[in-house]
Amino acid sequence: MGKLAYEVPEGKKVRYIIHTDCKNEADDQYTVAHCLMTPLLDIKGIIAAHFDKSYGRYPAGATAKASYDEIMTVLDNMDLTGKYPVKCGAAVAMSDENTPVDSDGARLIIEEAMKDDKRPLYIGLQGSITDLASAILLEPKICDRMTAIWIGGGEYPKGGTEFNLSQDIAAANVVMNSSMPLWQVPSNIYKNFAVSLAELQVKVKPCGKIGEYLFKELTELNMQLGNAMPEFDWPHGELWGLGDEGVIAALMHEGQRRDMYHEIPAPTFDYETMEYNLDTSNRKIRIYDMMDYRLTLEDLFAKLKIFSE
Repeated sequence: MGKLAYEVPEGKKVRYIIHTDCKNEADDQYTVAHCLMTPLLDIKGIIAAHFDKSYGRYPAGATAKASYDEIMTVLDNMDLTGKYPVKCGAAVAMSDENTPVDSDGARLIIEEAMKDDKRPLYIGLQGSITDLASAILLEPKICDRMTAIWIGGGEYPKGGTEFNLSQDIAAANVVMNSSMPLWQVPSNIYKNFAVSLAELQVKVKPCGKIGEYLFKELTELNMQLGNAMPEFDWPHGELWGLGDEGVIAALMHEGQRRDMYHEIPAPTFDYETMEYNLDTSNRKIRIYDMMDYRLTLEDLFAKLKIFSE
């Protein structure tokens, strides 16, 4: 694989845990690859998340294992097999807000958070938030030792139905009611990481094994789901959203760009409507109002090209 012709100062690097429902659709794989090509991030592990409410596409309790297998496929196509710890998270959602689902994934979060390492620790949650909530319930001290970035939740101020949130509303409420520093990328923001299939054919497909795999996986899923669900608005036909790129955008954006987000007391979620309850006295969380979509996607395309040379 090609190599970057620059280095990142050690003092700027952060510890990072990838948390991904990698087989849910086809954008997670792009962001997993992007994280692994980004030297700013010292990857400490990859956790396979469930997407158990998958509209019958998988048997109950089988989705975390499907995510695990897909992570291994991505690593294989990047010649990175065995380079990082990969753990399965919870197979299903929490039953209530008081009962964690113990898993190897939740234990990885706790283990890394409790290490004696002065460098900041982040976890990028690209799907359900079950494993972070479970880790918090199992070891509340982690809240003082890491920051979570979550791709999930509806548009503010109302909220509403959103896929990642729907996977485990109880877990989302646990995290919101905790003291965990949280950066939230809601649906109206992450949907702006849109690409055309023609753009991916030009900028991704030629980029070695991983580029060819990413393009093939996405375009095949586009056909499969488009033919199976023609009455739905998604997928769109010639467009796709790489919404999970929000975790990279949050960590790569200029620290002085405080115009990109605002802070409010962490809301909670209604179990029926998934709407926000904004009337809380919780600690403040960061909510993104915009991101640098161009910078983030062009960084992905550039790194794919460089690493394929």
